[in-house]
Amino acid sequence: MKLLGTLTSPYVRKARIVLAEKKIDYDFVLNSPWEAENTVSLHNPLGKIPVLLLDDDSTLYDSRVIVEYLDTVSPNNRLIPASGRERITAKRWEALGDGICDAAAAEFQESKRPKAQRSEDWMKRQRHKIVGGLETLAEDLGDQPWCHGNAFSLADIAIGSALGYLLLRAPKLDWRDTHPNLAKLYEKLMQRPSFIDTVPRD
Repeated sequence: MKLLGTLTSPYVRKARIVLAEKKIDYDFVLNSPWEAENTVSLHNPLGKIPVLLLDDDSTLYDSRVIVEYLDTVSPNNRLIPASGRERITAKRWEALGDGICDAAAAEFQESKRPKAQRSEDWMKRQRHKIVGGLETLAEDLGDQPWCHGNAFSLADIAIGSALGYLLLRAPKLDWRDTHPNLAKLYEKLMQRPSFIDTVPRD
C-alpha cells in the first residue's frame, strides 16, 4: 500500500494520521500535483492528493474516501462510528475541518498571485469562511474533551489537521487566542505521535 502526497497538505496529513492510528504499514511517496513531472494524474484523473495505491493496483482518492476505507480495512481502533446519527455527526466534523482547509488553501494560492492580478475580495471571502468555521468549531466543541463523544476519533483528526494547516498557511490568524478551547484541543492532539510525525511543512 502506498500513499501519494505532500508534507504540506492537510488532507494528506489526515490520511497519514489515520494510517498511524490504525497501525497500517504503507509507503509514503512524496508527489506534488504542482510539480512539473508529477504522476498524480496517472492515479487520480482530478490531479489531487492524497491518492492511496492498493496492493491490487487499484486506487482510492479524496481523503474522506481513503480514511473511511482505512477504518474498515483494519478493525482495531475504530475512528468512525458504524452507523446512524453518531456516524453522521463525526462526518460533519470532518466536512467542517475539510471546508476550513479548502478556504485556507484558496486564500493562500490567491495570495501568491501577482498583486495586480490578486482579488482581495476573493481572499476576504475565504477568510470569512475560515473565521466562521472556527467559530462553529469552538461553539460545538465547548468544554468537551474530544470533538465527538468521549474518545479520540476521526473528528479530532480532521479538526487537528485543519488547525495545523492554519498554523502553516495563516500564521497571523489568532485563533488560539480567540478560541482557547481549540488551542487546548490542538495541544492535546500534538502529544500523539501520529500528529507529531506529520506536522505540515514546506
